[in-house]
Amino acid sequence: MFYYSMEVGWDFGFYFLTIRTLACYNWGMDINVKPKFFQKHPILKDICSLGWFVVCVILGTVVLNSFVFRSYNVVGQSMENTLLNDDRVIVNRLVVSLAHFSGNEYMPERGQIIVFANENEELEEKLRQEKADETGVDVSEIPKLTTCDAPNNVADQYIIKRVIAFPGERVVVKDGVMKIYNEEHLDGFIYDEIWRIGDDYGPKEYTSGEIDTVVPEGEIFVSGDNREGQHSFDSRNGLGTVPLCRIIGPVGLRIFPLDRMRIF
Repeated sequence: MFYYSMEVGWDFGFYFLTIRTLACYNWGMDINVKPKFFQKHPILKDICSLGWFVVCVILGTVVLNSFVFRSYNVVGQSMENTLLNDDRVIVNRLVVSLAHFSGNEYMPERGQIIVFANENEELEEKLRQEKADETGVDVSEIPKLTTCDAPNNVADQYIIKRVIAFPGERVVVKDGVMKIYNEEHLDGFIYDEIWRIGDDYGPKEYTSGEIDTVVPEGEIFVSGDNREGQHSFDSRNGLGTVPLCRIIGPVGLRIFPLDRMRIF
């Protein structure tokens, strides 16, 4: 029985080798496989592999930074005590990207902390001047134009604030209190009392200045949490309302300092 098995095995091997040899002879195939190019040049293979790795890292970084998330440093005191100077935060770009892919502008939630591009004054002046030249009127008569591009080479290229009010809502600041008037609250509502949690989160109790304005369509009203005096430059005192197209995204996480990490 053992001898029979060996004979069958040898016969099968012989037939397989014979068929393979004939096939290679008839079809012009070389039985001996030649080494590949990169097997002859291993150093070149390593260089190409490293190059592909660098390209993939760069492309991955660009995609993540453009469509998924970005990281920013907080500068200044405008968001104290919620965010302090030199805090490092992660901004969620994905929700903005999904809204843009669907053909809509991203609308944040009330009370969210967002990062947005500052007004590009240089581009604004250029567009207003072009408009004045076309119409033949003085540039001072041209109203403010909406620009969505962030300014270049300026300290306040991006700004971080809290979302206060939406298009069509009325914002009134008087006697140190900020009230929002809308269809749900015809007599006004103080949202700061909802957002204020302890001493290290939410707007401070006193809001400086006086204002009575209605948020225009396609824009939002924003403010810092530290509204006492001139600590926060926002929609109350010169920044104006922010076009939706300038929103980078909502703050999702503070990653530094490590002892103050938290999700927003």
